[in-house]
Amino acid sequence: MSSLRLVVILALMLSAIGCGGNSSPSSPSGTPSPTPTQGGEASSVVIPVGAESLGNGAYSPDNLSIAVGSTVTWRNTDSVAHTTTSNGNAFDSGSVRAGGQFSFTFQNAGTFAYHCTIHPGMVGVVTVR
Repeated sequence: MSSLRLVVILALMLSAIGCGGNSSPSSPSGTPSPTPTQGGEASSVVIPVGAESLGNGAYSPDNLSIAVGSTVTWRNTDSVAHTTTSNGNAFDSGSVRAGGQFSFTFQNAGTFAYHCTIHPGMVGVVTVR
């Protein structure tokens, strides 16, 4: 039952991300999704169930390319806490509980590798152009 629920949730999330409409869904806590800064866009990264064993597939997408001024929101759909921590100290979510989220607005161009401090095998990259 939980596997089916995960498949349905992931399909809905991927569909919402792929549609690229003007409306933004609410987060699990009921707070609005990030509003992009002027000139930026909003993007989402999903942390799926079982992420600690997925390595570079633990953040979906694990390699994201965005414009300067864009806001990225990491959504933890796993059943355990994770972090989103920049390798270069640019951002650190702290512990994000199951069902929680963390957002960060990228103000500078560059390549920002990140990981989960709780599960170091979880890695991803945001490229800001």
